[in-house]
Amino acid sequence: MKQRRRYRRGYPVAILVGFEENYAVLWNVFSCIVKQSIKLKLEGKRTDEKMLYNFHQSVVKALKQLIKEGIKSIVLTAPQKTNYTSEFITHLQKHHRYLTNDKNPNRASFAELEGSANNLVAVGELVKSKKFTDLLVKTTSEEADHIIGILEKSLHVNKKYDSILYTLKEIENKVFDKEKNDEKGTDYLLLTDKYLSENRSKNRIHRLMQIANNKNVKTRIIDVESSAGSRISQFSGIVFFSTSSSN
Repeated sequence: MKQRRRYRRGYPVAILVGFEENYAVLWNVFSCIVKQSIKLKLEGKRTDEKMLYNFHQSVVKALKQLIKEGIKSIVLTAPQKTNYTSEFITHLQKHHRYLTNDKNPNRASFAELEGSANNLVAVGELVKSKKFTDLLVKTTSEEADHIIGILEKSLHVNKKYDSILYTLKEIENKVFDKEKNDEKGTDYLLLTDKYLSENRSKNRIHRLMQIANNKNVKTRIIDVESSAGSRISQFSGIVFFSTSSSN
């Protein structure tokens, strides 16, 4: 019997939503691969306000589930000379403003980009483009700043944190011993791109990130040149912390 080939998907990076005339495709963008999440169909025509509303609601419902899993950088795409992404942003602002509210701890960062994301080949080309990577840096930086805000609040205001670790060995012990469905709070693993690129234990770190992701730890690679990256560098380039469920 031929052994099934294993592949590494890496850590989660963003959600990509490809809008087309009568459907939308949601993709999970990982550091190593892109994987389709769900395809949602528009039942009717875009000129039918009720049908368009229901369609946008179905996209929001799918996004909220992915956001709960920890991915809050969302890139919306649509073919040139269409207004599909702006229509969706308008829907969010009208019916789901909390998703973009800076004061909401579960908010997400949204960005718009021209391009088709209706199949794996198109998505593969899109995520390799400079315009996508530049946009992703912006959205992930916004998300990172938000997470750092949670860390600072936990440390200096509410004092509601279970632990803060900044050595690789301590973090490994914590993550490896963690129960997958632990509902006590939210766990974060943050590290800078410089820490990852210069560390001699890259395989060890990648394994840690994979296991952390499997155990619902919100894992992010942060640009060391960003304000969030500068803060993480003060913890030697890597930090793990937990917030209580009441935080």
